[in-house]
Amino acid sequence: MLPVRDGVGPSRVALPAGGWACMLDFLVERFAAICAAEWCARMAAGDVVDSEGRRVAPEQPYVPHGRLYYYRTVANEAPNAAQACVLFEDELLVVADKPHFLPVTPSGNYLQETLLVRLRRKLGVDALTPLHRIDRETAGVVLFAKQPATCAGYHALFVRREVAKTYQAIAPCDASLRFPLTRASTLVTSDQFMQMREAPADASREPNSRTEIELLETRGAQARYRLRPLSGRRHQLRVHMAALGLPILGDRIYPRLLPQGGDKIDNPLRLLAESIAFRDPFTGEHRSFASRQQLHFPAVPLEPSSRG
Repeated sequence: MLPVRDGVGPSRVALPAGGWACMLDFLVERFAAICAAEWCARMAAGDVVDSEGRRVAPEQPYVPHGRLYYYRTVANEAPNAAQACVLFEDELLVVADKPHFLPVTPSGNYLQETLLVRLRRKLGVDALTPLHRIDRETAGVVLFAKQPATCAGYHALFVRREVAKTYQAIAPCDASLRFPLTRASTLVTSDQFMQMREAPADASREPNSRTEIELLETRGAQARYRLRPLSGRRHQLRVHMAALGLPILGDRIYPRLLPQGGDKIDNPLRLLAESIAFRDPFTGEHRSFASRQQLHFPAVPLEPSSRG
């Protein structure tokens, strides 16, 4: 296994059959956004290696059907003041309480300013691996495995739906709805890259997503809800609440995709991964962890007409 560098593991790219004369030619064509000079600089720094960890030179002849590894960098990555705390750590697990706007894993323009990389550096555990994900805009509990050999066992709990998760959300209230209720639907990808959507009901097809929703309190036109996802589809809670006419406050994706132009720190997505519980497949003990964060109603209540 190739080493982690400064909290970041190597990215992998397959080498297909093709007519490239050298490795540099392949990389420049494969990653059009990165110029040849940048790849040469990365190679000179030892940031492009083969499966044995040996440096790859720009002029090195291209050999197909292998793999190339490179360590990502993000130029001028924006600093993120949001700080996570570690709720629990033992020889198997790390449990973190993630704030709003901090990504769990590296992606796009986020690399060092991610929960995974920060924890690897802070705890000195290069093998640290997230066992599930929550959206960048969502706050709350995230589990990490410390040992690669245990990842499959923990992932199996999620596949078998043996992990109990609860969320809190703040959204508009609707007196015509009766709680508790269960929203069940089939979620599919939308024409919009960022969005999921509910497919039309089909009696011949079993819904692929279910969420139990409980009303906890109301304050004027807004309310606090507890959400229990019984499945784990992408954006499931956000889609289900929006489909009920109750879009979560601060949501810039549902029901309508709004322009992305900087985080609204004073108006985060009011969605919190409140707790997670399961029986540990390796120790046999019941594990339960809860966030220390709280969701706050907006200081100036939003009127129903300003939803979305």
